[in-house]
Amino acid sequence: MKIAVTSQGPDLSSPVDPRFGRSKCFIVCDIATGELSIADNHQNLNAPQGTGIQAGARMVDLGVQAVITGHVGPKAFATLRAGGVTVYEGAQGTVAEAIALFNAGQLKRRADADTEGLRA
Repeated sequence: MKIAVTSQGPDLSSPVDPRFGRSKCFIVCDIATGELSIADNHQNLNAPQGTGIQAGARMVDLGVQAVITGHVGPKAFATLRAGGVTVYEGAQGTVAEAIALFNAGQLKRRADADTEGLRA
């Protein structure tokens, strides 16, 4: 299973970014193998709109099955849901800590969007 964590930096010690569409990057982890990759999100950092949809489509294209983040707007949530990606909330601290919480089953599955969208 591949998961993505919204991140403020390019490694496991980076803080989790509470924003989905405007996250600095995504740390993608294959839970089965432990393989990590970085999906940069610089194109969405200052975009005027559509960031959640674009980021959601990218997660689907990367084959991600779950996203760990803070806030997700309705269009991003719909894009993720349509692509079969589950959204989890409740992660704090570093990306490594978020992955550990996910593996321990301690993150809550989000049933719907929680915001209209956050600006940078």
